[in-house]
Amino acid sequence: MVGRVIKAHGSSRFMVHCMDGNDRLCSIPKRHKRQFYIHENDVVLIMQWIVQSNERGDIIWRYSISDANKLKEKGMLE
Repeated sequence: MVGRVIKAHGSSRFMVHCMDGNDRLCSIPKRHKRQFYIHENDVVLIMQWIVQSNERGDIIWRYSISDANKLKEKGMLE
């Protein structure tokens, strides 16, 4: 699921507004922690948790600016 980072909570945790309308507290798993840096208003790809799917998730990718513009053109991003 695609979302936009609203706020950084520190310790690799971020509040993400997802395209289904829910705000989720997402974290970066250890295996991805050193691969990319996340800032506010970045477009990210998240994987929802199985247990708390409407509240929590993991950030697995950060889109570049050009990729985010392509997503916006396709209508996958607000």
